Amino acid sequence: MEEKRMIEGRRPVLEALRAGTAITGLLLQKGSHGKPVEEILSLAKQADIPVRFLEKSSLEKLAGTRNHQGVLAETEPFKYTDLAELLEGSNGEAPFLLILDHVQDPHNLGALMRSAHAAGCHGLVIPERRAVQVTPAVVRTAAGAAEHLPVARVVNLARCLEECKEAGLWVYGADMDGERIYTAGDYNRGVALVIGAEGSGLSRLIKEKCDFLVSLPMKGRLASLNASVAGTLLLYEVYRQREGF
Repeated sequence: MEEKRMIEGRRPVLEALRAGTAITGLLLQKGSHGKPVEEILSLAKQADIPVRFLEKSSLEKLAGTRNHQGVLAETEPFKYTDLAELLEGSNGEAPFLLILDHVQDPHNLGALMRSAHAAGCHGLVIPERRAVQVTPAVVRTAAGAAEHLPVARVVNLARCLEECKEAGLWVYGADMDGERIYTAGDYNRGVALVIGAEGSGLSRLIKEKCDFLVSLPMKGRLASLNASVAGTLLLYEVYRQREGF
């Protein structure tokens, strides 16, 4: 049985409360104050969530990161979504998914979750093995997006891309040797964007499974962009095309 998790930080905890996440208890540092703390306490009272005030040293023993801002929320394990549900799209829109090829850095995953939610992405897909999962550090970096963006875990990423194609999605992989610039893609139909791991990029098999490989122009001497930066650029190109601006 999975252990309960901690959501850390004022903004992530506030977003979790607003989203109706099943929080079993709140832990606040003694002396915490300010508007976000007031709203957290108000929402906790409305939801009948118990609140305890602890000394800073006691709170830090329970926190998984150093950026808890004096607020922790104990909740159930993160609930992943079935891939089939993501392939249905949302609100009548063509499905728009972000798929990560074994990204390892929790800060990259958290930043991509935040960008994906902001760009109107319907869901994110990660592998079950050899990749970072949705940890407290990821939730903290996502700044609330983890409570709103569905995330699916798959055993086989190559098979996942095949399922995307069978569902009518076009699969675009980000690769520095891509045959077309990323703005040349047509993202108005069902689409899955694939971002590779830090340093190694997309694996050979995943490249072969993509319908198109797209590149981001680079003028400097660097070989590639950070995974979260590259992913954000592609996510917002999809958003731009779909919104028509």
